[in-house]
Amino acid sequence: MGCSGKRTVGIHHSVRYSVVFYGELVCILPMNYWLMKSEPDVYSIDDLQRDRETIWDGVRNYQARNFLRSMQPGELAFFYHSNTAPPGIAGLMKVAKPDVVDPTQFDAKSKYYDPKSTPEKPRWQTVTLEYVETFPAIITLDALRQAFNPDDLWVVRQGNRLSVMPVPEAIAEKILAMGRAG
Repeated sequence: MGCSGKRTVGIHHSVRYSVVFYGELVCILPMNYWLMKSEPDVYSIDDLQRDRETIWDGVRNYQARNFLRSMQPGELAFFYHSNTAPPGIAGLMKVAKPDVVDPTQFDAKSKYYDPKSTPEKPRWQTVTLEYVETFPAIITLDALRQAFNPDDLWVVRQGNRLSVMPVPEAIAEKILAMGRAG
């Protein structure tokens, strides 16, 4: 499975695979799942629902950036509200466009400005995300801790501050069932 290409012109995804169309080339890629954190007073699932699409800018951790770099069109991400009471997964979004240069790295007025980054050699890439759904109720961090162990779902690890992380497929399917059950 797999292929490479420069321009995505269509995407269809099932639960397990993304079918990506690069011109005449059709690629079947394994579906990856992600969890992405945002403080709801900065940007929430309601904001994404209103906007329908957003660039996930301002990530300044190299491990999180590398996860962003590996995302493919159509992959699903859980929208996690952090630094709120209670924290938890609020809904679902999908990768609309991968490999986007984060424009905040060039803005000297932005708190995410990186003076070592240039348009010719950007250090920070991100993705554009599209709204999929809001869950009927937030899946709280406490509920996630009861359902999953720290090796299976990184967000439940004590002291975990990573804002973008992978979610194994089996865990993602359980989270989807929890979220849709309300």
